[in-house]
Amino acid sequence: MINTSTATSSDRLIEGLDPARPVLIAGPTASGKSALALRIAQAMGGAVVNADALQVWSCWRVLTARPSPGDEAAAPHRLYGHVAPGRAYSVGDWLAEVAALLQQGCPLVIAGGTGLYLTALTSGLAVIPPVPPEIRAEGDAWLARGDLAGMVAALDARTRTGLDLKNPARVQRAWEVLRATGRGLADWQAETPPPLIAPEAAQRIVLQMDRDRLAERIARRFDAMLDAGALEEVRQALPFWQPGAQWTRAIGATELKDYLEGRVTMDEARERAVIATRQYAKSQRIWFRNRMRNWTILEV
Repeated sequence: MINTSTATSSDRLIEGLDPARPVLIAGPTASGKSALALRIAQAMGGAVVNADALQVWSCWRVLTARPSPGDEAAAPHRLYGHVAPGRAYSVGDWLAEVAALLQQGCPLVIAGGTGLYLTALTSGLAVIPPVPPEIRAEGDAWLARGDLAGMVAALDARTRTGLDLKNPARVQRAWEVLRATGRGLADWQAETPPPLIAPEAAQRIVLQMDRDRLAERIARRFDAMLDAGALEEVRQALPFWQPGAQWTRAIGATELKDYLEGRVTMDEARERAVIATRQYAKSQRIWFRNRMRNWTILEV
C-alpha cells in the first residue's frame, strides 16, 4: 500500500482527480466511503456506484446504511437497493451492471466495502457456469444446519487453501461451484479473463481509520440505525425470511430477528450486532491489506 502525505487531505485528493478515469473507493464499514464518494461525484459531475454486496437488497435501506434520499438527490446513485429478496445475485451480476454503466460515459465513483467486488473489477473474474437453484437450495440448507465445517471439508484441497474459511458466503459459493461443475473454484479462477477496469485506468483509494475510533463509529451508527427504523425493517422481512439466503446476511438482521422472536433482549441483540460489525470490519481491513497493496491510502 502507498501511504503518502498527499493523501491525508480529502480536499487535496479530490482536486487532483481526473474525471476521465473511474474513481474506486474501498474502506471498512462506517469509515465514511459514501460521504466521500458523494463529494467526488458532485465535483466531477458523475454518479456514485454501489460496491457493497449488502446494499443491493431492496429490503435493507436503514440496516445496511444505504445513502439517504437526500444524498441520492444530490448526485445520481446506481446499484443501490435494486435486487429483491429471493433473487440470486453474484459478483458476476454486479460486474455486468457496472459494465453497462461504463458504456454510458458518465464519470463513475465506485464505492463500497466488498473487497471481492472491487478486486474482481480490477483483476478480472473467472467465467463460471451458473449454479442450478436446487444446488443453491441444498447449500442454503446445509449452512442453516450450522455445519460450516462440514462444507469446508467437502471442498477440494486447492480451493480450500486459498479461501476465507470463516466466511460462510464464500465457502458456500465454492461448494456450489464444485457440486455443480465438478471442478473446484480455484481451477475456474485460474482461467480468469482480463479485468473490466485495468488497475492503471482507475484512481484507487482505500480509506483507513484508527481501529478504536472506527469501533466507536460502528457502535454509534448502529444506535442511529435503531433510531431510524432498522428494527421495523427486520419486522417487515419476517414473513418472507429465508434462513441462509443472501439477503438475510445483513449484519444486525439476524440479531434483531432474534429479539423480535423473544430469544434475546434488545441490549443483547445490539451488543451482538455491534460485535459482528467490528469483526466484519476486521476482515475487511485484512482483505484490503492483502489485496490492495497498490491502492492509495487516505487516512480519515
